[in-house]
Amino acid sequence: MDKVVASAAEAVADITDGSTLAVGGFGLCGIPSVLIEALLEAGTTDLEAVSNNCGVDDWGLGRLLMEKRLRRMVSSYVGENKEFARQYLSGELEVELTPQGTLAERMRAGGSGIPAFFTATGGGTQVAEGGIPWRYDADGNVVKSSPPKETRDFGGREYVLEEAIVADFGLVRAWKGDRHGNLVFNDSARNFNPLAAMCGRLTIAEVEELVEPGELDPNAIHTPGVFVQRVVALTPEQAADKRIERVTVRKKEA
Repeated sequence: MDKVVASAAEAVADITDGSTLAVGGFGLCGIPSVLIEALLEAGTTDLEAVSNNCGVDDWGLGRLLMEKRLRRMVSSYVGENKEFARQYLSGELEVELTPQGTLAERMRAGGSGIPAFFTATGGGTQVAEGGIPWRYDADGNVVKSSPPKETRDFGGREYVLEEAIVADFGLVRAWKGDRHGNLVFNDSARNFNPLAAMCGRLTIAEVEELVEPGELDPNAIHTPGVFVQRVVALTPEQAADKRIERVTVRKKEA
């Protein structure tokens, strides 16, 4: 039952080239930065990442992107990463843009054993009709587009069939976790982390504070240990290393 491993490097050692990763976080909030760095150091490549966004140019998944370790992204927002835009538009990266709520539900469904579901989001748009560019070539021509999706009428409204996401690995960051893999997330850092933990066939959690089984209030646990296979306890320095995506301040008044 003790799922703690000695290091992030050990935790990601069996993530192979070509794997699909479900990665928690929103912007730079709650991202598993230590596990991402371990993957970078391991040299793992040709990865597909399912995450709300791709970090920024010098942090988070952006670190893997800068080294061209990502072949494909499934995301809902990518506007803070210039290198992402460059790789996408030059044909170096395949991108499946997905409405944010739909992405969250696709991940939750994958973790719940639900193969697909109908949603009103995207009805009457290219999300349903297909044709959203997934990959360009070096000359800017679209070489791969999203396929049309099945639609159905329920109560006079069009609904779109969306398939669940199940990833090879889930990478998440928690505020607290115990040796059994039970996790608690702090405020907005919760975001996509529980969903990434659910839809990974093998989920690795980096935790800022490791506690013993029984110390967490069962009513406060956000992700039960059944969804987590490995736990990495961060050092105080690693836990404190959190970046701000965009600093906005006002001028000091006289």
